[in-house]
Amino acid sequence: MDPIVLVDFNKTSNSDDWNIVNDVVMGGRSNSQFGMDSDGHGRFTGAVSLENNGGFCSVQHNLVAKSLGNKKIFSIRIKGDGKQYQFRVKSNRNDYYSYVYQFQTSKQWEVIEIPISEMYASFRGNKLNIPNYDGAKIEQLAFLIANYKQESFELLIDKIEVK
Repeated sequence: MDPIVLVDFNKTSNSDDWNIVNDVVMGGRSNSQFGMDSDGHGRFTGAVSLENNGGFCSVQHNLVAKSLGNKKIFSIRIKGDGKQYQFRVKSNRNDYYSYVYQFQTSKQWEVIEIPISEMYASFRGNKLNIPNYDGAKIEQLAFLIANYKQESFELLIDKIEVK
């Protein structure tokens, strides 16, 4: 069965519909940017600050609501910086919580496979007592870095699909 392609960056891609949400929404001082690199990859970069109770940077992308059918795995081709990130999705972009999966990057191009059923509901860093993501529908995806330390980061994103 063919995968559902959610994002497939290339040299003609536009990053304008990716939105930065950093801890400044809560008074923090972290900063980040999202744009395209010269090779046509999405580039999420910045600096996490712990000042003023801060500690996270994120980038979000809203999708036209999609059914994921019987797909079981998010497959993400990325190149990180050796740091840990979260991949986050929302069934409804207006939900207050996200479904989260943490992953480690290796400084090499790699494909991270995320079992849909292992994505747990979380709000402000706290796991919620509701069922894990069922994959029925997706309206938003995001990447977040929040490792409880002050650090710069860079994550390159090539492709996000569901298998």
